[in-house]
Amino acid sequence: MSKKIGWGIVGLGNIADKFATDLALVTNANLVSVSSRSEEKANTFADKHNVKNRYTNAQDLFNCIDVDVVYIATPHTLHKNLSLQAMDSGKHVLCEKPMGVNKEQVQSMIAASIKNNVFLMEALWSRFLPSIQKVNQIVNANELGTISYIKSDFAFYGLNRAEESRLLNPNLAGGSLLDIGIYPVFLSYLLLGKPNEILATANFYKTGIEKQISIIFKYNNAQAHLYSGLMANTETSSEIVGEQGLLKLETRWHEADGYYIEKNREKKYYKTPKLGIGYTYEIEEVHKCIANNQIQSNLWSHKNSLDLIQLLDQIRDQTGIVFPFEA
Repeated sequence: MSKKIGWGIVGLGNIADKFATDLALVTNANLVSVSSRSEEKANTFADKHNVKNRYTNAQDLFNCIDVDVVYIATPHTLHKNLSLQAMDSGKHVLCEKPMGVNKEQVQSMIAASIKNNVFLMEALWSRFLPSIQKVNQIVNANELGTISYIKSDFAFYGLNRAEESRLLNPNLAGGSLLDIGIYPVFLSYLLLGKPNEILATANFYKTGIEKQISIIFKYNNAQAHLYSGLMANTETSSEIVGEQGLLKLETRWHEADGYYIEKNREKKYYKTPKLGIGYTYEIEEVHKCIANNQIQSNLWSHKNSLDLIQLLDQIRDQTGIVFPFEA
């Protein structure tokens, strides 16, 4: 049996809890260290997931010899510095999306991966799900014909939180776009590439964060209509329409277990079951890349992360989304 890969997690919120639960389902993964600024949170999390090492300083985790790869699950604004620290300490990094807040941050992270010869990947977990991989194959195989239209949304009601919370605080790069709008943007980019033109409009909340945003990606022969928001729950659906048929992912499409294809008014459902919540697939991709001495994934490369953040930067430029620490 191959040696287990030692994982460390920095930032112990809800996503980290789900990730740790899925990590336990991956046979050659071992969660050995966790770090939180709160000693109580570190101990509670470590006890729940049977973790040996618990720290209140991230650098102590990066210095831990048991750790091979670090999952960064903190607010967006901490991604860059923590990832750089980890990579400069010789650790591989899986960094929660968005990898950085802007293009400059992502560029510096990629440079650190190359300099230190360590693996770096953005934790865009949906990219690795069986459903999304299958949809990508269907589109690439031209099974729907030429794609002319994509519709994708992701929204929930999030304005009832404390104003200093991560989602509503501009100092923490809050707002819907970087948190959940990244998913529809990613899907259009994955299936159709970078658009020729972007049209976008946003509404803002009293704290200064963007609370809803509508985006059109214009391609030569297609358009993508994308939406994210914190003002109400939407279906969170995605449709991909071609000249020969329509594909619709199950509701909450970013974690879907299946999809529908409709052709000639006949609709058929296809099941794509997943292991655990679905983080297992990005974990397995990290393991495969590390085993092959790769510093990036072929499924979601450094260039893919750079392209994605450039699209988000363009959307922000057009709608006036600026964070205080960038001014």
